[in-house]
Amino acid sequence: MTDLSLELLALLALAGLAAGFVDAVVGGGGLVQLPALVLAMPGVAPVHVLATNKLASLCGTTVSSVTYYRRVRPDPRTFVPLMVFAFLGSMAGALAASHIPADALEPIVLVVLVVVGAYVLFKPDLGELTELRFAGHHHTLAAVTAGAVIGFYDGALGPGTGSFFVFTLVGLLGYSFLEASAKARLANWATNLAALVIFVPQGAVLWKVGIVMGVANLCGGYVGARTAVRRGSRFVRVFFVLVVGAFIVTLGWRVLGG
Repeated sequence: MTDLSLELLALLALAGLAAGFVDAVVGGGGLVQLPALVLAMPGVAPVHVLATNKLASLCGTTVSSVTYYRRVRPDPRTFVPLMVFAFLGSMAGALAASHIPADALEPIVLVVLVVVGAYVLFKPDLGELTELRFAGHHHTLAAVTAGAVIGFYDGALGPGTGSFFVFTLVGLLGYSFLEASAKARLANWATNLAALVIFVPQGAVLWKVGIVMGVANLCGGYVGARTAVRRGSRFVRVFFVLVVGAFIVTLGWRVLGG
C-alpha cells in the first residue's frame, strides 16, 4: 500500500513543501499535508496517515522553531511551560486517537474556527503589538491550560493546531502575531514529538513517505519562518485569516456532507 510511484512521491513532496511554509507562518499545514496523504494512499488506516503526517511536520517545525528562536527570541517563561503541557496533552491525544472518531470532533472544531476567524477579522488591531493580559502565575496558568488542551487535540486529530496556538497566544494572552507564531512553532514541535513517542512504538509511521515529505516540509518551514520574521505581524495576521478561512471551507464541506 505504501509502495508509491515516483510521481506520487514527488506530489507528496510538493504538498510537504507547501505545508511547511504555511505551518511556519501561522500553522495549518495539515490542511495541505493530510488530504495529500489520504489521496495518495487510499485505504490506509487513519492512524498511519496521522503518524506519517507527524513525522513530516516534526521536520518542518524543527527548522522553523530554531529560526524563530534565533530571530525573535521568545520569552522562555511562557514557551517552556507551554511546550511541556502541549507535549503531555499531545501524548494523551495520540493514545486516544484510535478511539475518537474524527467526525465527533469536526463539528466542534468548525464552530471554534468560525468564531476565531470572525474575531480576528473584525478586530483589525488585534495582534499588532504585544499587550499581555495576565501577569505572573495567571499568565503561566493560561499558557499551560492552552498547551494541554490544544496539545490533546493535536495528538488526537491535528489539522489547524498551529493556528489554534497562534490565536490563543494573541487573543487570550495578548501577544503580537509574530511573537505568537514563534511560541506556537515551539509548542507545535513539542506536540509533534509527543505524538511520535506514541506512534513510533506502535509501528504506525510509514517511514519512506514520511521522510520524503519531511525533507520538503523542512525546506518550506525554513522559508516560511524567515518570511514571517521579515514581513512582521501584519503579514502573519493576513496569512492567518486566509488559512483559517480555507480550513473553515474544507472542514465545513466535510461536516455538511459535501
